[in-house]
Amino acid sequence: MGDPAHFSVVGGANPHTRDRWGRRKGVDRALAQEQWCAMRVRLEELGVRVIVVPAHPDWPGLVYPANAGVRFGHDYVLSHLTPTRVGETAFYRKVIEPLGLQCHTLQARFEGEADLFPAGDFLLFTYGEIRSQRFVPRLGIPPWKRIYGFRSSPMALDEIRSIVSVEREIVQVRLQDERYYHGDTCLCSFGPAREFLLVYEEVTEPEALRDLRRRFGDRLIPLEPRDAELYAANSFCLDRDGEATLVMPNGISSVLQGKIEACGVRVITVDVSEFLKKGGGSVKCMIGDLGLLPVEKSSS
Repeated sequence: MGDPAHFSVVGGANPHTRDRWGRRKGVDRALAQEQWCAMRVRLEELGVRVIVVPAHPDWPGLVYPANAGVRFGHDYVLSHLTPTRVGETAFYRKVIEPLGLQCHTLQARFEGEADLFPAGDFLLFTYGEIRSQRFVPRLGIPPWKRIYGFRSSPMALDEIRSIVSVEREIVQVRLQDERYYHGDTCLCSFGPAREFLLVYEEVTEPEALRDLRRRFGDRLIPLEPRDAELYAANSFCLDRDGEATLVMPNGISSVLQGKIEACGVRVITVDVSEFLKKGGGSVKCMIGDLGLLPVEKSSS
């Protein structure tokens, strides 16, 4: 998790970070600190070892380490981030390499486990058109709009395969609504084997959605707009000794919670609203999931 001491909106690189006039939003840093600390405590109560990425005033996006990269065994493929976040990579490397993982870099645009994550027997890779982020004129009020685009390019897959051994099939899913600019904002695999899938169907390209329905069948759970807008899919799946837990953002509907619990998965909610409303990232965005790592033995 990334220390939120310098959390702010600098680049304004997704639709949540700006108001309707295109102005970057201000962050209530005290509230963000309170929410971050409460989530960390909750994760540690669940048995998670939390490693903190130190804060840096020039790189406030460090609070979202799901974008740091993705792990394959002893290898860690670092992301090639947007220009406003590219400097974060060096800080992630400093934290990850001492854990015994070998870091690799990419040339193609790629934003880590936010766009490449396990789902059942395969990996999902989500992507969309990468565009130059800018303001463009339009008819309406205000007379301009912000172009955001998506974050990962399919070209990254060839690079990743050339660096590490990828044993699982990779299923590509194209996204079509830049409000859901990462796969982990609109899809979430969960369960002991990540065999269930939450999907906000409206923002998934139709052919890809048909493929997901075919693969998951009745294990696919569509999200209603209200839950999707809360980034219910941006949740953290934890499996301990075959008991699965899904850590989700506060405010999800009782209907959705009931459907997840009917799958035999415990639901725990945390309040990270300041990170979603101002930065466009919720529970999973705030966690870089390194999987199982050795725990140092106590000297006592």
